[in-house]
Amino acid sequence: MSFTTNTDVLTREFFDSIMVTPRYIQDEVKGLPDTSLSLWGRTYKTPIMTAALSHLHNICDNGMAEFAKGAKEMGAMHFVGMCEEDELDEILRTGADTVKIVKPHENDEVIFNKIKHAVEGGAVAVGMDIDHAISGNGGYDNVFGLPMRPKTTSQMAEYVKAASGLPFIVKGVLSSSDAEKCVEAGASAILVSHHHGMMASMTPPLYMLSEIKEAVNGKAKIIVDCGFESGMDVFKALAMGADAVCVGRKLMDPLKNKAEGVREAMEQMNNELITIMARTGFNSLEEIDSSVLRFRSF
Repeated sequence: MSFTTNTDVLTREFFDSIMVTPRYIQDEVKGLPDTSLSLWGRTYKTPIMTAALSHLHNICDNGMAEFAKGAKEMGAMHFVGMCEEDELDEILRTGADTVKIVKPHENDEVIFNKIKHAVEGGAVAVGMDIDHAISGNGGYDNVFGLPMRPKTTSQMAEYVKAASGLPFIVKGVLSSSDAEKCVEAGASAILVSHHHGMMASMTPPLYMLSEIKEAVNGKAKIIVDCGFESGMDVFKALAMGADAVCVGRKLMDPLKNKAEGVREAMEQMNNELITIMARTGFNSLEEIDSSVLRFRSF
């Protein structure tokens, strides 16, 4: 038997190892399922969110803002990664409910300034992707000339305070240990992700979801990232305990058609989710559970 160490392949294989059992007969037919998501006092049409991407100007003109517009038109929460302050201002002016994710910069002043700018600019939440601290060459990471460093639990707690009451989301969590420390620091949500296979042989986010959910123990929301390609993938994550998912690479080609392309792709995924919910007898996101899942050996 041969094994792969390619983390993206492992993630896809785990998605595909999960099977879904339909349940067509219902005691009461309530119409088509409702995919609306209530989160931190806001309501969204879908649990599908745009991932925290950067440098989308390479795909289309004003790519970062167009990505945000697509999320807004879909009625979805929008995440954004690295960008200049004026670029973030342009994104926020689209009216999209935007979450600003900050890199783990070595200089804490840089982090606090970026959080402050996002808060004052109208972001609905802020956060950090903790997995960008270590490079692949045996040292600390350096992103476009900006040095990064790992963060302590006490440092994370200070970033949470700097958010001035906005939800704080920690991205790049792939262990129960990190999840527990995020909760201790006061994080509002855990974003389970391996950052597109940053290291070989990393466990798929869905593989770790149950363990992380147990560690969080209801004290933070759980969002999952990496490899989502369809409404079926989304359903599997929700059934395993996620509150929402982020989609990135699947939306890159549609972004060539700007905001309309992003909205149409997200709409298609959400329609697939509605279909699967209807075929498994779930009328709302809150009802979805793992009772319809079956697992092949992985």
